[in-house]
Amino acid sequence: MDRLDLPGLLAELSRGHRVPGAQLAVHRDGRTTTAEYGVQTPGGPPVTAGTAFPLGSLTKPFTATLAAMLADDGDVGFGTPLAGPLPELGPYAADLTLGRLLSHTAGLAANAEDADRAPSRRAWAEGHCGPAWPGIVPAFSYSNAGYVLAGHLIESVTGMTWWEAVEDLLLAPLEITPAYVAGPPTARRAVTGHSVHPSRDVVVAVAEEESPVEAPDGALALSAADLVTFARLHLGDPSLPALLGADTLLRMRVDRLAGAAIGPYGMADGWGLGWAIHRRDGVEWFGHDGTGEGTSCHLRADPVSGTVVALTTNANTGLAVWRDLVDRLAAAGAGVGVEVGDHRPLAALGPPVPGPPGCAGTYANGAARFEVAEDGAGRLSLRSTGAITCFPGLVFAVGEPPPHGRTAHAGRFIADAPGGNGFNLDGFGGGFGGGGRIGLIQVTGRLARRLPPES
Repeated sequence: MDRLDLPGLLAELSRGHRVPGAQLAVHRDGRTTTAEYGVQTPGGPPVTAGTAFPLGSLTKPFTATLAAMLADDGDVGFGTPLAGPLPELGPYAADLTLGRLLSHTAGLAANAEDADRAPSRRAWAEGHCGPAWPGIVPAFSYSNAGYVLAGHLIESVTGMTWWEAVEDLLLAPLEITPAYVAGPPTARRAVTGHSVHPSRDVVVAVAEEESPVEAPDGALALSAADLVTFARLHLGDPSLPALLGADTLLRMRVDRLAGAAIGPYGMADGWGLGWAIHRRDGVEWFGHDGTGEGTSCHLRADPVSGTVVALTTNANTGLAVWRDLVDRLAAAGAGVGVEVGDHRPLAALGPPVPGPPGCAGTYANGAARFEVAEDGAGRLSLRSTGAITCFPGLVFAVGEPPPHGRTAHAGRFIADAPGGNGFNLDGFGGGFGGGGRIGLIQVTGRLARRLPPES
């Protein structure tokens, strides 16, 4: 990595994918190197080291860290039922814990439905928090709703708004000034995202739309250098304030899903408390990715070497920059932990195979729908996303599969009998008990239950 020209590499990859502006920050051997490229918007001011990029879901580790600080102070336990601090949730809170919220095993739906119409997080929580995935615990299903609820917990315990808590308790001690895409104005402003249309050679600015209620799952905007500082906090860097105890820092990045019924396939190898876990060359990297309206940001940290890599971009094609960056770093001998499907070739699982019989249909996660269609020739597709290429083990790639292209998503079907993954789906209410039929689909970490045909 020391041999790489990081500014030149960032410029090359950003130009290649039509990204207007980007930042790259690498911390290695106790030193942080930063690089900036391009402009905040075509014809606008240049990107600087202090430019704030919308983080999208990379906000979640910040919310998780705030919650962990409360646990460190004894205000709430990771494994203690939330019926005490959140009685408004009713009977469900007896089985709900902070650890399940932060590790996406709380059984909540993927999206915070109707959040844009709720006057507060408390009001939203009172009307929308209930189990969506009974019967399989622990089962991973990525949930924005869980982090909205974590934000509500933080507000209930501290008496502060989530914005006040993240700024005063977490970022100010790290000397970071935040910007937000939803929330109060600050001395810093978030850059605009962009949608790149290569076939039409067009780059269009797009407005970020995030409801204030959903701020804890995606409202922060920071720089790549800020992300490195945050990761160094979690590495226990002695030059930074010790906001969390060493035991809590370790606990947050320990995989809680080892041996779980359903893990985060297609997103990571495991999940801690707010952190995704990526295994590479015997090392467990921790990190998170975040996409917004025309933005893509990425963070990875290696607790063994202390290496941190952060990338921020203001275009939807920033994900392609990240993928190419990881490849280039690996070629230089600095492999970075990454997700299944983007860099680990699914083709290594074996040659493509026909899709499992009877997998076509509609799958639901709350209000979200995944529609798997099959044409007359037996080819599968995921509506609005692309073609499905299946491999042994019920896993699949959506999009152009390796070696000819990068997949859009990696996912899998899950059967309800020992011939598949050994799950009984009676608790999922789809009428698929026994027979080895496909009862669930998992795409981008979200579980969705297959609906009866009449649905």
